[in-house]
Amino acid sequence: MEKVNNSYESMFVVSLANGEEAAKVTVNKFTTLIAANAEVIRVDEWGKRRLAYPIEDMNEGYYTVVTFKNDGEFPVELQRLMNIDETVIRSMTIKLEYDAAKVTVAAPAADEETAPEEEAAPAEETAPAEEAAPAEEPATETTEEA
Repeated sequence: MEKVNNSYESMFVVSLANGEEAAKVTVNKFTTLIAANAEVIRVDEWGKRRLAYPIEDMNEGYYTVVTFKNDGEFPVELQRLMNIDETVIRSMTIKLEYDAAKVTVAAPAADEETAPEEEAAPAEETAPAEEAAPAEEPATETTEEA
């Protein structure tokens, strides 16, 4: 029986206490680990960002999101390794409900003047239909027997 490859997304925040170069080394360590054990779909390095709240007296961290496909055993091991590494201050790996390899990111509209008109036109067409639908009552059939 063939193993089912599920899509996963792993986000981790690396400490900037030792500098941004040290953070990039840790990011490279985990992205190569993921690439060696899974099929990498996309790696998004968000870079240095402000944390929502201070963690270990730090206000900033280096964010990275990796989307990959694997059979399901590796994400548990990946999460364990991230918890052991002291430079990773937060991490989360989730199973995606969709196939990440089939999803494409939409490019921004080339012509900015036509894009808002295209978005507004369908909204105007559907608005009256939505308003009319609740006003209609379902038809009921009555039969009279003589």
